[in-house]
Amino acid sequence: MSLPVLTQRFRSLWQPRRGLAIAEASIIGLVAALSAVFLKAGSGWLGTWRVHSTHFLPAWIALPLVGMSFGFLAGWLVQRFAPEAAGSGIPQVKASLANVPINLSWRVATVKLLSAMIALGSGITLGRQGPTVHVGAGLAAGLSRWVPTSPDHRRQMIAAGAGAGLAAAFNAPIAGVLFIVEELLHDLSGLTLGTAIIASFIGGVISRLLGGSSLDLNLQLVQSSSQFSIPEIPFFLILGILAGLLGALFNLGLVFSIKTYRRLHVSLPLRVALAGLISGIVVAILPDYFRDNTGLREYVITGEANAFLVAIAFVAQFILTLVAFGSGAPGGLFAPSLILGSSLGCLVGIAEGNILGDSSPTTYALAGMGGFFSAVSKVPITAIVIVFEMTTDFNLVLPLMIVSVTSYLVAEKVVPGSLYEKLLLLNGITLAQEVSVDGILAKLTAKDVMQQRVETLDADMTLDEVKQAFAHSHHRGFPVVEDNKLVGIVTQSDLLKMRELNLDNETALRTIMTSSPVTVTPTHNLSNVLYLLDRYQISRLPVIEGRKLIGIITRADIIRAEADHLNGENTAPGPRPEPSYVVYQTRSPNLGRGRLLVTVANPETAATLLQMAAAIARDRHYEIECVQIIPVSRHTSPAETSVRTAKSRRLLRQAEVLAKKWHIPLHTQIRVAHDVAQAIIETINERHIDLILMGWKGNTSTPGRIFGNVVDTIIRQATCEVVLVKLGNAQHSSLIPLHFNRWLVPMAGGPNARLAIKLLPALVTLGNNPQIRLTRVFKPLELEPDMTVLEQATRHLIRRRKLSSTVIALPVKADSVSQGIIDLVKTEGYEVVVLGASREGLLQQAIQGNIPEAIASGVDSTVILVRGAISN
Repeated sequence: MSLPVLTQRFRSLWQPRRGLAIAEASIIGLVAALSAVFLKAGSGWLGTWRVHSTHFLPAWIALPLVGMSFGFLAGWLVQRFAPEAAGSGIPQVKASLANVPINLSWRVATVKLLSAMIALGSGITLGRQGPTVHVGAGLAAGLSRWVPTSPDHRRQMIAAGAGAGLAAAFNAPIAGVLFIVEELLHDLSGLTLGTAIIASFIGGVISRLLGGSSLDLNLQLVQSSSQFSIPEIPFFLILGILAGLLGALFNLGLVFSIKTYRRLHVSLPLRVALAGLISGIVVAILPDYFRDNTGLREYVITGEANAFLVAIAFVAQFILTLVAFGSGAPGGLFAPSLILGSSLGCLVGIAEGNILGDSSPTTYALAGMGGFFSAVSKVPITAIVIVFEMTTDFNLVLPLMIVSVTSYLVAEKVVPGSLYEKLLLLNGITLAQEVSVDGILAKLTAKDVMQQRVETLDADMTLDEVKQAFAHSHHRGFPVVEDNKLVGIVTQSDLLKMRELNLDNETALRTIMTSSPVTVTPTHNLSNVLYLLDRYQISRLPVIEGRKLIGIITRADIIRAEADHLNGENTAPGPRPEPSYVVYQTRSPNLGRGRLLVTVANPETAATLLQMAAAIARDRHYEIECVQIIPVSRHTSPAETSVRTAKSRRLLRQAEVLAKKWHIPLHTQIRVAHDVAQAIIETINERHIDLILMGWKGNTSTPGRIFGNVVDTIIRQATCEVVLVKLGNAQHSSLIPLHFNRWLVPMAGGPNARLAIKLLPALVTLGNNPQIRLTRVFKPLELEPDMTVLEQATRHLIRRRKLSSTVIALPVKADSVSQGIIDLVKTEGYEVVVLGASREGLLQQAIQGNIPEAIASGVDSTVILVRGAISN
């Protein structure tokens, strides 16, 4: 089996499906758990070394020195290698999941892991849980780039990585799942829950095993069980209110701290070093158990500390966390929130014991952990589950719920909104209130927009027959079938294999075709389809059911669907348009190399347009397809509507006379249609048109349109070359001679300008002794215009032996392109202006001003607008 075949089968294997999501979530959970264990072990080892350093040096020297040096190193790593790794990391993950372009990658995850380890080892009062979430999300984002899935699938994997990181950090897999649903993704779909559960479960299990804990669910955070009685409910409510108020104050302090550091105008390494220095000085003054955050939390929870020491712990942790977090150090808020909550709960528990005489400070400390966490992060359900999973104490559930919900309601009332969104807002990032992924790309499926009529080739066709098929079609690729089953695809690039392999014309197509091509099913949404097109740099995807080919979808189909959605065409009231219906047609021998479609509607301009079409057809050896569209009401069927065709036939007879005179094959047809533009598109597709020439008013009054209803649709959707003609005042009714002698062609180097140069040799035959000026508008501030494009175009025209025109290339200086061309036409008396039209630039034209429309409206001369063909 050849390498290309193996590659294609590998691609097909990894197309989006539920099995892939499960496998990817499993890997993400494993990797996130390993990173969490590494961060825990590394930061713990550095923290132990920091504490032991006080045995060799005085604490007031060792702790500030270690804090400052380690802080500087952590800040330098972030600033030098991944600025996105600053802070806790959860705001970055939240923004990325809201489709904000924030980088999440293995590089960011690695830098976050190392810098967080060093920062936490320096002694600053931040936690490792936030960085673990960021690391898990970054690793998942890096892994998802290996797999050809949709952006929506990638978002779900990133969320699963974040949940796995939280689950591994707390040994709490259920909390990891709830954190995804409650804070990050706000999604309860089956795939999201499934991947989140799998990743979080694996993350929690691996973390327990490698972190030194067993899988015993009875293993509690503390050995003593909590106590709860009905008379204590008011005290738990008071604890919830205090946690909510102080949590809101804490959030305000975090924002204030960040703004204060920014006013210092110092680099990130210096800010983190300053935070480490301050933390080291303060901790050196406090008792020894303040030097280990985990030990401090357990010391408070056990209820061994007196009220005075607990109050000191709360105040010191509160202030030092604000100092550390505002610096941008890579650390999180989960652990500090739990310490602050346990200290506050312990104080309320001691107070309750003094009043009722029967106190359980441990219960209040644990409930306070959930309450303060809920007030800060605004995730009450996650807070309840985290503490419960850490303790597995059912007696704690009710007080934990009372405190967490109360604190959340109070904090939300005092300081509404998510802390993470406020942190993003400080960096100029605003998240929508509701992030929806149900856009047009997610709603529409391949079946909705695919082309059902597919030109295919048989696998046993000879290469000579294949070349003829390409020569007679505008397509650049064909699906290959055998017994009505898709077996491959062949493109123009595959034909190059004939020369490389020295194949003769009688070789079967199956020799060079790409076997097992990338395909989609009818249920794939457009987001998946577009992702695959972009990932494999292909222009079309076969749509199959089983192995049966039922359609094909291209980039142009997706662009058309998006454009129709933006223009509101897919939601327009009233009956949907039916296909057009041919009521009259004539056919000539198919002798041309291609086909030119000319639409005739106005008898005053039809003659001139037909002469232009004949000139181009004769130059390129094309046949002419002449069509007249008769619009009818959408409330009647085109196939069932009676219409009069006498006037239309008279216009078509003019075309027949001209074609006979110039010996050009001519086909004519009259179509009845609901929508003129759609009827033209149908004609282009059915008759394999290579170039369309049609009249253009030069302006439009239709809101939201650049050139007009019909012309906008043709420019956007027609795959062939497009030539639009706005006739000047002197060329509306005359036949021969036409006043097309002085031609002006503005150029800026775009592809459509090159197309204009290719059309000129044919078009200038309509005049007598024509003169062509190529020009480029340059700004007054430009010292010397770039003449490269004009010189190349001049050489191309001169090389055309039969072109007897005078060709000159001169730039013109003006403040704006449109006004410069208008002034030049009026001053020099140019009779025809040829312009390029960008299909992809319609939005920019609408915002910055429509240059073609401005020129067409500002001059009395004929204006010709050209746009190149679009690849399917």
